Amino acid sequence: LSHWSSDVYSSKETHYSIFKAARYYRMDAKAIPTLPMGEIDYDILADEIDKNRDRPVIINVNIGTTVKGAVDNLDRILRILNNLNIPRERFHIHCDGALFAMMMPFVDFAPEVSFKKPIDSIAVSGHKMLGCPMPCGVTIARKEHVKKVEQRIDYLNSVDTTIMGSRNGQAALYLWYSLRKKGISGIKRDVVHCMETAQYLRNELTNAGFTARLNDLSCTVVLERPMDDALIKRWQLACEEDIAHVVVMPNVTRGKIDQFVKELIECRDTHGRMKSARDDSPLTKLACSSWGGNVVAPVGDFKSE
Repeated sequence: LSHWSSDVYSSKETHYSIFKAARYYRMDAKAIPTLPMGEIDYDILADEIDKNRDRPVIINVNIGTTVKGAVDNLDRILRILNNLNIPRERFHIHCDGALFAMMMPFVDFAPEVSFKKPIDSIAVSGHKMLGCPMPCGVTIARKEHVKKVEQRIDYLNSVDTTIMGSRNGQAALYLWYSLRKKGISGIKRDVVHCMETAQYLRNELTNAGFTARLNDLSCTVVLERPMDDALIKRWQLACEEDIAHVVVMPNVTRGKIDQFVKELIECRDTHGRMKSARDDSPLTKLACSSWGGNVVAPVGDFKSE
């Protein structure tokens, strides 16, 4: 599989670094539209691959998008490739699991992302769930891919497989320390805390009358953007047009959430609420019924005869 002749497919809600990497390597990248919840639009993806079946396929599968925490359905994407009769040697699948790939194995009944499936690489961050104090991450790839880039350096008495030629040894040490200190049970406890606390935040926001959403496999709560920039700065909210999001990490407590919601209510009473910027704006998509929840028609009572 030659990356020079390949097309890179990824959803438009993918982290910007994927498209930056494609630009650096002068690769053709296609930003596939997304469903309202943030997952890639599978039908459009299938159509684009079908139209360009003469070129090898590289797909970036998001295991948690940046803003909405959406998880692309890996198995559905594999079925698309199978239905289009794309042979294994003609596609490469990378899984961008920056945050949630470190959490998903600890979520009961979650989909499995595994090299038992025909994927080629996966990346996770070390400075997010594991709390490394400097930006870092780990990429795992199949050995046949690593062999293509590795180079033995005699004076180092080692094999270089990095892009930059070196890596931060302190980051590796901290990752080891965090894994040893937390253990499997500790990471599981953190994941359960994050998921349950995110649900608490979504429920509190909804009960207070705000538009707020939470994907099933996510600890990222998406909400309408507050009107007060001072509040945004105080809580360091990451915003995209007319929405904002809160990524619930192990340090977030229900007490913090209660204070945050209280200040949001005060902000709404003083400054009003954000209006949708346009018909297809992010805030408009938050109200889409495909998310489910309170925007769906009420449940009707059914009584059998």
